[in-house]
Amino acid sequence: MPSELHRVRFPARRLFHADLSRRVDEYFEGAGRSRHGGWAMGAKSAVLIAWLAVSYALLMFVSLPTWGAALLSISVGLAMAGVGFSVMHDANHGGTSSSARVNGIMSFTLDLLGASSFLWRLKHNVMHHAHPNVSGLDPDIEAGSPLLRLAPWQSRRWHHRFQHLYVWLLYGLFPLQWWFVDDARELVTGRIAGRQFPPARGRALLIALAGKALFISWAFLLPALLHPSWGLVLIWALALFVLGNVLAATFQLAHCVGDAEFIGSRGVETDWAEHQLATTVDFARGNTLLGWYLGGLNFQVEHHLFPRVCHLHYPALSRIVEETCAAHRVQYRCEPTLRSAVAANVCWLQRMGSAASLDVMR
Repeated sequence: MPSELHRVRFPARRLFHADLSRRVDEYFEGAGRSRHGGWAMGAKSAVLIAWLAVSYALLMFVSLPTWGAALLSISVGLAMAGVGFSVMHDANHGGTSSSARVNGIMSFTLDLLGASSFLWRLKHNVMHHAHPNVSGLDPDIEAGSPLLRLAPWQSRRWHHRFQHLYVWLLYGLFPLQWWFVDDARELVTGRIAGRQFPPARGRALLIALAGKALFISWAFLLPALLHPSWGLVLIWALALFVLGNVLAATFQLAHCVGDAEFIGSRGVETDWAEHQLATTVDFARGNTLLGWYLGGLNFQVEHHLFPRVCHLHYPALSRIVEETCAAHRVQYRCEPTLRSAVAANVCWLQRMGSAASLDVMR
């Protein structure tokens, strides 16, 4: 792993982290539970993939009125995001199955959805998870600059005062940048957010290129052949808008809110576990349907603390984490509802667009 990715050294594990690990180990080992998903995860993955396949097939091969095509395009966008949240995300973290082969197969769903799983593991698993909300080290925070100001160390420009209004349009366009700009540049240059990484070669490069070819075929070429009209562009744009907003907003609600801390690369004072708690916020933990759809990503605290554990365990782990935080007087951050989480994110975007906001970084 490149040395540039390890410029921050966290202090040694403290009592809170050790106690939390012990309690979670007891939850799994005491009851003989697997940390992976098992048959339940397989069934959920099948449902989500079927949702996407059926929505796409109806949209492509059935004659529909305009309103029907619009509804199905929304369904395709939601299903793509759902597969990303639950299927590819757990697999790329190694949480779907104890079998590396199964995880590898399921992680390829991200390539089929347009993005390189090879690059995503580097950006997400290595860089984001190691340094959430740390200046210069979290590519997710830096991705929107200069159009968006998501962190206090980023330069403020005049248009940022309106970013809470236009951000939704940018979210709708960001998958295009991810698929065709960021992935291409990073595969060619071997750099992510200005830092060198081991380039894709051999099998990894073949998988990345094959995934792009298959995605372009089903998402662009086949629709253009079957429905060569300007109406297709509008239907496709609607699906893209839904996909981009759902994906981007889910990340924003966990990290870009007032309760989350933003930390300079020289300002890390807590150990790794307490850093994850300081920079990450859960939301809508009681909303079972939302949690099912988001693949447990409304339990972002638990995901950051235990990324290799299947998301089906997150609701139970959240109770353990909250109890351990209370015992050690460590702050556990959570927004009670989806609505309050969205409001907190909008307030943060407004705050970052205002003139003075450097006081929120330590």
